Amino acid sequence: MKVQGGCYCGAVRFEIEGDPVLTAQCHCRECCHIAGGSPNVTAGVPVSSFSYTKGAPKQFARTDLDDPVTREFCGDCGTPILSKAPGFAGIYFVKMGALDNPAAFGNPQMAIFTIDKQPFHVIAAGMPSFERMPDM
Repeated sequence: MKVQGGCYCGAVRFEIEGDPVLTAQCHCRECCHIAGGSPNVTAGVPVSSFSYTKGAPKQFARTDLDDPVTREFCGDCGTPILSKAPGFAGIYFVKMGALDNPAAFGNPQMAIFTIDKQPFHVIAAGMPSFERMPDM
């Protein structure tokens, strides 16, 4: 499968050639900050399947954490593009909202970090849910 995506203003574009290894709806506090209060819907894709085709993102990683997540986003409009999480070498977590067709990879397979779930977050009936990250 080949999918494309980019930021809201069009300054950063990317493509993915291949299928995701997982899709998830993440409720962790950090992801909810990045997503503006809602869970973050993401697709874990092999690093080798992802490439930027236009522009270059800015990066941010917290300096007060031992193993922070590195987040890439458009420096012009702020659209989140992907995250690089410690412990997941070889996988980028691409924000499904940045895909040209956000439904390209289907529905999230699971809800993770539900320990931080807010009362107004909705998890689809029947979706497997985990208080933290399940063993992969």
